[in-house]
Amino acid sequence: MSLRDRLDTELTAAMRSSDAMRRDALRMVLAAVQRAEKEGKHRLADDEMVGLLARELKVRRESVDAFRAGGRQDLVAKEEAGIAVVSEFMPQPLSETELRAMIETAIAESGAASPRDMGKVMAIISPRTRGRADGKAVSQLVTQLLAARAAGGS
Repeated sequence: MSLRDRLDTELTAAMRSSDAMRRDALRMVLAAVQRAEKEGKHRLADDEMVGLLARELKVRRESVDAFRAGGRQDLVAKEEAGIAVVSEFMPQPLSETELRAMIETAIAESGAASPRDMGKVMAIISPRTRGRADGKAVSQLVTQLLAARAAGGS
């Protein structure tokens, strides 16, 4: 079953069980999917859907921070509930060890030797980690491993 089909099935189940919060969160995700499909003029593949879900999660997390700063606990709770629903459809996150191994492989594939080659490594690793690791954390680890390599480490 594709990710799109799972989202549709879960939306139907949420509507039948009168779970308004879950229904609304799924509708927002499916609306974003439909917009992306309309813009791209094709049905999104599962890996594209994961990227879209990751962006949706990022926006919701930023909203939580903004609502907290504004003292709107009611909206914080609503967004956190939405985050929980969307997170169910994300692939299993990578462990630190798995991420490090993937980055080492990407460094070897790209032939990178110093932090100046970070773009080459990120071009290889980003699609592989999309939705499974935070982009900022991946970038920091790539920089750290390339710096160690340039200094004569690993």
